[in-house]
Amino acid sequence: MTKSLFLVIVAYLFIAPANLFAQESRYYKQVLDTTTNPGLKLEMLDSLISKSRRTNTDDFVKYSLDYIALAKEIDSISSAAKKLINVSYSLTSVKNEPRKTLTLVDGLLARKYKLKDSFLLGSLYLKRGGANFRLDLEEAIEDYNKAIKNYSATDSVHIADAYLFSGQAYSNLGNFVPAGENYKKAYELFESLKDYEYMFYARQGITAMYSMNGFYDKAKEERIKNIDKIKELGLDHHLTTAYYNQALDYQKMGDTKQYFTYLQMAEDAINNSPAETVNTTNKLYVYSKLVDYYCEQNEIANAEKYLAMLVENHKQGPEDLINQIQYDDAMANYHVALGNYNKALDHATNRLAHTRSIKIEEDIMTSYKLLSEIYAAKGNYKLSLENKNNYLAIKDSIYNKTSAITLAYYQTLYETEKKENELIEKNTSIQLLEKDNEAAKKRLLFIIIALISLFGMVILYRNRLRIKNKKIRQEKFSQELLVSQEEERRRISKDLHDGLGQSLLLLKNKVVKTQDNETKELVETAIEEVRSISRNLHPFQLQELGITKAIKMTVNQIDENTDLFISSEIDNIDNLFNKKQEVNIYRIVQEALSNILKHAKAEAAKLVVRREPNMVYVTVRDNGVGFDFSEKYQNMKSLGLKTLLERTKFLKGQMKIQTKRENGTLLEFQFPTA
Repeated sequence: MTKSLFLVIVAYLFIAPANLFAQESRYYKQVLDTTTNPGLKLEMLDSLISKSRRTNTDDFVKYSLDYIALAKEIDSISSAAKKLINVSYSLTSVKNEPRKTLTLVDGLLARKYKLKDSFLLGSLYLKRGGANFRLDLEEAIEDYNKAIKNYSATDSVHIADAYLFSGQAYSNLGNFVPAGENYKKAYELFESLKDYEYMFYARQGITAMYSMNGFYDKAKEERIKNIDKIKELGLDHHLTTAYYNQALDYQKMGDTKQYFTYLQMAEDAINNSPAETVNTTNKLYVYSKLVDYYCEQNEIANAEKYLAMLVENHKQGPEDLINQIQYDDAMANYHVALGNYNKALDHATNRLAHTRSIKIEEDIMTSYKLLSEIYAAKGNYKLSLENKNNYLAIKDSIYNKTSAITLAYYQTLYETEKKENELIEKNTSIQLLEKDNEAAKKRLLFIIIALISLFGMVILYRNRLRIKNKKIRQEKFSQELLVSQEEERRRISKDLHDGLGQSLLLLKNKVVKTQDNETKELVETAIEEVRSISRNLHPFQLQELGITKAIKMTVNQIDENTDLFISSEIDNIDNLFNKKQEVNIYRIVQEALSNILKHAKAEAAKLVVRREPNMVYVTVRDNGVGFDFSEKYQNMKSLGLKTLLERTKFLKGQMKIQTKRENGTLLEFQFPTA
């Protein structure tokens, strides 16, 4: 192969998927612009949302909002709610438009009587709480409590989220008792779900509580454990928050050197993390404090460097009050350092208004202190004293709360230890008094219970072992049967290709010499049929091209050779499975598509192969006639569903089927890769 030809092939392999993606997107947009059918419009918008979700946030948000508006028009409130739940994070945190999220959620909650799904209703309150978290903490807490009430017991992960966010909101308001209770509930739920990243969030909240109440040594001890756990779990994008919070503790303790050191560590964590994993708000926190530090040191050039970075990131979320507070704080301190007291006063006044709105007590106190310093610099000592008094009043209030909580904390430790000692003494006395009288009775009772338990455990163990062995034998037989069947197919396929196929090729060559075109065409047809049968018996393209390309070729063949309109979204899953597993995944896709062609009478179908960490998801959907699952599965002549299930078990995966007569069919598979 020449070098130029090789380059052309390589270029085609890279460009072809992109062209296919663009063609599909153009098709969806064309149908969307030309059709008047609302159902078809929603389907096209759904496809565009799926295409843009990971590639273009602006398009993802735009198409999602269009979908929500259209779904509301046709009174499909559940569909609108699902899309709003999916897009709310991008709208609130990425696009930084929390007020728009509030407006959309309120519009759907006005018709919540149409929502029968507790998950949807609970999630709408949860997302509204997330938007209010950036605007009004008390409103956010109300929303989180409503989310907890509306979720069902099966939505435990979302209930845990609501407790966590509620704890953060209470903590920011200075209400430490309910904050601690909610953090604890969140941690216990996340622990039961083995969600380690969110367990860290809950622990981080508890650590922050120690800091807010003046237990700086205890906070540092817990924070060091958190940092070690972050590194152990590979969650390095959380280091910024941990270092920043430790810097604030050193600032409160008056240790300027360590304060600056940890701010630098927080900045390094931002720079060393992938850009998409670092929250804009975290950047604003760190850059704002660095501006303040350099202004205090009269290093204006360094302050301006970080001020430029602060301004650039602030542009991404001007409506976010938390971001605005950091921005105004840095700008006020910068203008104070330059002697521009009027500009500094404007930003300090804005900061106070925003902190009052969001009700973060420490930030309100800091705002009064900043205003007092600015008025003093301007020579307006009356207003300076007024703001100083407001600052001291809040400071005293926080000090009194902290003192009360500190006293309660140590009193609790003392009382707990005292009660434990009393219990030990009482238990010892009781044991000594009853030892002689109860020893014989206890031994006899224990022996009887032990014998009964042992007998029951033996029977239970034998029954479970027998059932388990029977199930294992059945599964092993089914899996061996599938492997044997695949080997036999491969052998027959090879024999057809190498034996009959070669013989037909020799026959074709002889016919060509006789110039008998009619016979030549018959032989060529026979060769093509043999090749087709051989390919169906064993997918040799798996060995030659890999599982991803083999699946794509199967979809293309169906698209080109049948009337079925088939679309696909196929992630690269090469090298995730061994050869036997790849064959079974390919067979599952092949069997699912074959069933659509044979039985579904469908006009359109969609195949999605999605790769996630430690899991691959395969979804096959059609708009055909559907079927009665229980009736089909019990039918002894219907082997298709049973084979799909056995192949799924072979892969240690899960299979779900959603179908009704005249309502199409959805097959969902998930296969672990680890």
